Parts: sequence; structure tokens; C-alpha cells
Amino acid sequence: MTEQDFNNLLNPGPEKQYLMPKEMLIVPLKDIVVFPTMVVTVYIKDTNLIKSIEEAFEKGVMVGLLSQKDSGKPVPPVSNLYEVGTAVSILQVIKGTTGQEAMVLVEGISRFVVNDFIQLNPVVLAKIELAPAADSKDINLAAMSDEMKSLIRVAVHEGKALPQEVLINLENITDIDQVADVTCSFLTLDLKKKQELLALTNPAERLGKIIEALNREIELLKLRKKIRSDVSKQMNKTEREFLLRQEMKAIKKQLGDKEDSAFGGMDGMSDEGEIKELKVRIKESKMPAEVEKIAMKELDRLKKIVSFSPEFTVARTYIEWLCDMPWDKSCKNKIDVKVARKILDEDHYGLDKIKERILEYLAVCQLNERCGATILCFVGPPGVGKTSLGKSVARALGRMFIHTSLGGVRDEADIRGHRRTYVGAMPGRIVQSIKRAGCNNPVFMLDEIDKLGHDFQGDPASALLEVLDPEQNNIFTDHYLDVPFDLSKTFFILTANFLDPIPSALLDRMEIIELAGYTEEEKLVIAHRYLLPKQMAYNGLEKHPFEMTDEAILKVVRSYTFEAGLRELERELGAICRKIAKETVESKKKVSKIGAADIEYYLGVEKYEYEMKSHEDTVGVATGLAWTPFGGDIIFIEAARMKGSKNLILTGSLGDVMQESARAALSYVRSNAKEFHISDDIF
Repeated sequence: MTEQDFNNLLNPGPEKQYLMPKEMLIVPLKDIVVFPTMVVTVYIKDTNLIKSIEEAFEKGVMVGLLSQKDSGKPVPPVSNLYEVGTAVSILQVIKGTTGQEAMVLVEGISRFVVNDFIQLNPVVLAKIELAPAADSKDINLAAMSDEMKSLIRVAVHEGKALPQEVLINLENITDIDQVADVTCSFLTLDLKKKQELLALTNPAERLGKIIEALNREIELLKLRKKIRSDVSKQMNKTEREFLLRQEMKAIKKQLGDKEDSAFGGMDGMSDEGEIKELKVRIKESKMPAEVEKIAMKELDRLKKIVSFSPEFTVARTYIEWLCDMPWDKSCKNKIDVKVARKILDEDHYGLDKIKERILEYLAVCQLNERCGATILCFVGPPGVGKTSLGKSVARALGRMFIHTSLGGVRDEADIRGHRRTYVGAMPGRIVQSIKRAGCNNPVFMLDEIDKLGHDFQGDPASALLEVLDPEQNNIFTDHYLDVPFDLSKTFFILTANFLDPIPSALLDRMEIIELAGYTEEEKLVIAHRYLLPKQMAYNGLEKHPFEMTDEAILKVVRSYTFEAGLRELERELGAICRKIAKETVESKKKVSKIGAADIEYYLGVEKYEYEMKSHEDTVGVATGLAWTPFGGDIIFIEAARMKGSKNLILTGSLGDVMQESARAALSYVRSNAKEFHISDDIF
């Protein structure tokens, strides 16, 4: 509607004539009260009522709107209708496509009272009487009308949403009833209270009630404005919900209603449910008395913090960490040395020295419940089974197995955690892993300890000194938790490829067990028992198994791998299985046995040359032994003499130790030349 149309509806001129029928058509309304001067759209789904409204629209007669007392009950019976309503003029009727429903635009004209219902079906008709108009000459009523206008201006100033054109035209309205009706239409009241204002016939009493309702609404607007002002400095996106809940509480309090349970506990931690839950968790966690005292103190502080504050999340997270730690939870040890030996033999072939040391530890645990102070360090080249040994120990003990890699760790906080003053602070790896395990005596493997680094953020190796010291780790203190936790029951196993990078203070806390690698015979057995069946299953050859001869496996070991461990051997066996799988699918060719002669077909040209000691001595050639992290080998050292000075020329990229050995050999020969009957000219 245009502004002019709205103005005309508020102040109908003499050219507008409304026909008041003797028997007025009644339109029931659900969940709405219509006042005179209001322009509203009424939705109707009754075909008989739609037909009657169309007839009234064509004749230009008014119809009556009556609100239902209970929107869930039908009409008739007419006992479900209020007796005071509003006579309206029909402005427009818009029917739906099916003709079963319609939207009717109406304008409220005058209040009426029902004297009698004369028809109930198919539509409701009633005899009515218009409500008496207020006396415009009454000074008291005129003063009350002016007071309403003034209060509406105050309400708009405090934030009441009211169209500007309505506010302007309200100043020009002299009819007291119109001022009252316009005011009622914009009051925030429930249906019952609006109906009470519509039904009041005494003008002075009606205006008084309206002024009272206006004053209450202004007070609520002021309170809402104050709430916004108080919290606007801290408000952000996450706090809007809190603000709305505060407003609802304040409104309900001003209305004198008891707080509904749906609105209880919205301000911070006024709802004691979460506090009680945390308190129960603290008690059930069975933490030490000193730690419980700290947790309860933190819980008391949490009660005073509002829920939208960042401090609230920090404090609650800290308490939850304390509750989740396994202070009194231990994995039950199922120690049986005979069963453990069987498990170790099943999982690993060879490694007899290491197995014996592990069984010794388990035997001590079987005799003494407080075991776990031993710190073992497996040292050996890659692929010899250090990590899988740790898993076997955990299985033999019946404990949880935790694995964390220390390779590349440079920050001390990774081990000991960050202090809670930092944003996003978390405990270190030790505490996090213990929490995940859910028990305080797991088998904890710290892998690649020789790969630790250090920089300006601290030295992680120094942080591990307390963790790996059986005399200190019963009171290990993480920076985040800031309370001691007992690590003495935890069985720590460390792995490393080299000992040189490990600080001496850390080495002193460990028992070093070296894994020198596997011999050819051991690799042969492991390939038959573990690696080949595993690769067959992985590559889908369980239903198409094949056999590899010992000579074939030895050729793979000697000519295609050069390692102390087994990873490269497993990869080469996997390559053979993949090629056989391709042949099985493409050409339906079935392979049942692979010999040494077939290896080159599957793996290509030999990668390494296998050296063997010569059966006959050769002048100028000596046989030596070389050790590398990848395994041992024999080497042939050849010496040749020629004319020139007495210098010794060493070829190849030899290290200092090898060069010193060669010079020492020359010195020995020269110093004993006479005994060996060697002429000095030879040098």
C-alpha cells in the first residue's frame, strides 16, 4: 500500500461510506485480534464462507471479525468465540487456484458487541450493536489521548518499531477511539490481553489500561537497551545468544512471571548441571588428594566465570584433562613367561639375546608386582624389527601398547606440554599418550630417539631425562597439568639406529640392547615363514599359492638387497608376487614354483655383486671385513708397487680410520723388513 492509501485508511473522509447490515456475517479468527484502523489479510479455507464474503464484497457491506478463545477447537459452537469484535470493510478478495481457499484484505472500521447469533450453518450470522464512541469533548479523555501520543513517541525513541508515516498521522488524529485503536494495534501483548482492551466499553477505563500497558512496554524497552549497552563492549558473534537469553530473562522478570525452566541456567554457569557433572567426575577419577584439591579449587573458580568468556573454556578443559587421566587405572598384567616365550617366537625368528632379556624382565614382573622401572633401548639398523618387538612385549604382558615417534621433534613443549597461559595450550606427548591408553602402566615405545633435534625452543632430549629416570618419573610434572603424575609403572622402550647422537646423560638411563641384523640363514627362514605368506595374502594370491626354493630366496638376498634388516627383501618378494598376480589375471598362467634361474625374469638385472673369499692366495691381494649400518661384507684390498718416491698412495673414498690402518700396515712391514727378508729398495 502507498503512504496515501494508509493515510486514507486512518482518516476516512466523508466520501467513504460503509454499509452496516442488520445481520452481520461473522468471520472467526485464530491467534489474532483486529482493532479498528488496522489493515490485515485474513486467510480463509471454508468454501461457504468464501462465497458469502464475495457477496458482501460485491454489495459493499461490512463483515464482523471475532477472535476464537481456543484456536484448536472448531466454530461452531459459538461459545468458542469472544462476544466483542471489529466490523471491517472488505478491500480485496484473492482466491486460490483450487477455489478452496482465499486471502481477504480488510480494514478495521468499528468495534461491535454481539447481541445474538441467529445462524450457525453453513456460515455464522449475528445481530450486533456498535460499541459507544468516546466523548471527544471530555477533558479527561482528551488528556489521556494526548498522554498516549506522548508515550508512543517515547516508545519509538527507546527502540519501538513503528512506521514513520503512522507516527506523523497519529499527531493529526483527533478522534479518541482512533488514537486508542492505533495504539493497541502496536502493543506487544498476548491475544487474551488484546481482547480485553478491545472489549472494554468504558472509555476512561480502556484508555487507562492502554496507558498502563504502554508504560510497561517502555520500561521493557529501556531495560533491553540497558542490557545491550552493558554487554556491547564485549559482544561478539558467539555472545549474541547469551544477550538474547538475558533479554528474555529480564522481560519475564519484569512481567512478574516465574522463570521457566527453558530459560534457567542461561547466564554463565547458573545451571549447576555441568558443575555437578564435573564434581562427580573429579570424585570418580580417584586422583590423589593433592590433585583433587587443585581440581576442586579450579571448579570453584569456574562457577564465577560466565560461559562466553574464553577463561571458561580454558578452565573447563583443564578440569576435564585432570578427570580423564588414569590416576588409579592399571592394565592387568597377564604374565606367564612360557606364554611370553611362545608369543616372541611366533612373532620373531632369531634375536635370541633380546628375547632372553625380555623374558628376564617378565620373570621379574611375575615375582614382583612393581616392575616397569627398566628402560630398554633397542639399537640397530632399519628394518630389523625394533618396533614390532615392542608390540610383542605388550602382547606378552597383556598391556596397552603406545607408540610415538620422536623423529624431528625440536620443541621441549612436545614432551612436557605448554603452560596454560598460552592460547591453545595442550599437554605434551607423554601425557596425551597415557590418556589415550587409559591406564598408567602401558608399554610405551619412543621411536627414533636418535633423531631428536634442538633449537631456540628448547632441548627435548633434556626434557626426557625426567621421563626416563626411574628415580624421578614417579612425580613427572607436565607443564599443562602442573601436577605430578606417576610414570614409574610405565614400561618404556626406546629405539635408535645409532647411539652417537644420543646425549650421554640420556644413555646412562637406558639399558642398551643391540640388534646386529639378520644372517642369510635367518633371512631365509623369515622369508619362508613370514614375508612370503604375507605378500601372497596382500597381493591376492592366497588361492594361487606358489613355492620359492631356498636358492631363489638366497639369490634375492644376495643380488637384489643389501641391508641388515628385512624391508628391502620384503619389497622384492612383493614385486615378484605382483608380477605373478598380473600373469594370473592376464594369461591365466599358473605359477607353482620359482627357482633361482627365474629371479632375473621377475626382478631384472642383478643390483649387487656377491663377493666370496678366494680359495687360493693371490700376491698383493688381502681379504678384509667391512661393517656398515646396512650389514657386513668382505672386501679385497690390492697393493701394487712401482718406481717413485717412498710415498703411499691410497685410492678410493677412504675415511680417516681406513687411511690410518693402511699407513700402520706399511709402517709394520718397513719396521720388520729384515725379519721378512725384504730389501729396503722395495720401498
